[in-house]
Amino acid sequence: MNRSVRRTRRTRVTLRNRRTLQLAGGGAAVLLALSGCSSSASSSTGPSGSSSSSAKLSGTVTVFAAASLKESFTTLGKEFEKAHPGTKVTFNFGGSDTLAASITSGAPADVFAAASDKTMKTVTDAGDASGTPAPFVRNQLEIATLPGNPEKVTSLKDLTDSKLKVALCDKEVPCGAAAQKALDAAGLKLTPVSYEQDVKSALTKVELKEVDAAVVYKTDVKAAGGKVEGVEFPESAEAINSYPIVLLKHAPNAAAAKQFIALVRSGDGQRVLSAAGFLKP
Repeated sequence: MNRSVRRTRRTRVTLRNRRTLQLAGGGAAVLLALSGCSSSASSSTGPSGSSSSSAKLSGTVTVFAAASLKESFTTLGKEFEKAHPGTKVTFNFGGSDTLAASITSGAPADVFAAASDKTMKTVTDAGDASGTPAPFVRNQLEIATLPGNPEKVTSLKDLTDSKLKVALCDKEVPCGAAAQKALDAAGLKLTPVSYEQDVKSALTKVELKEVDAAVVYKTDVKAAGGKVEGVEFPESAEAINSYPIVLLKHAPNAAAAKQFIALVRSGDGQRVLSAAGFLKP
């Protein structure tokens, strides 16, 4: 075989080897690209294939809450809506016993925040709670008087003076039950001129000068600003209420409701509640 033929064959082999290497390199690049896509997909989805980031919340969250939570929960509701565009938080504030009765009667709601464990038990015993209620704050009683305390009320005993007009929450309402517990601790009997269905109604009686004083929560005295004056009394330490919150079993918007409860129990939520005068759970 002459040198020219051998040279030609060597050239063909070299060209074939180059093509093979080029094809191999291209295949490797494709495999690397596919591997990258697979890795990216797996990092953005969970084991079930759903996105790891939480789904965007939307719709209305309906919260049934004790009247004493009105100011702080209203603030938290606005914060929640701001953090989750497309959501709306609506509230039904009132006496915890009345709210519990509404829930067990089928009123549609997502969250229940009660002013006592007793009223929450009404809902849990009826099977209308989803999970175990969690305590999130406590509240203590205080005497609300007219600004300047014209009747010079300094103690719980002063309220038993027949010359004074006093309002109490109904005994079935947490603030009323707590007031009775404080009276029992002091060995006192008090007959008010008015029993109110929730703590805000009792406070309003003072603000309108329909009564001289009312036994309410410290948070309500603080929320009223200069409209009333608060008088502390030692027996209130014997009647501190714990406030539980729970997701309701038939919540129409459970996903958003869970996040609202999380906000209430979070550091940000606790700061708002503490600023309103509530005690830590």
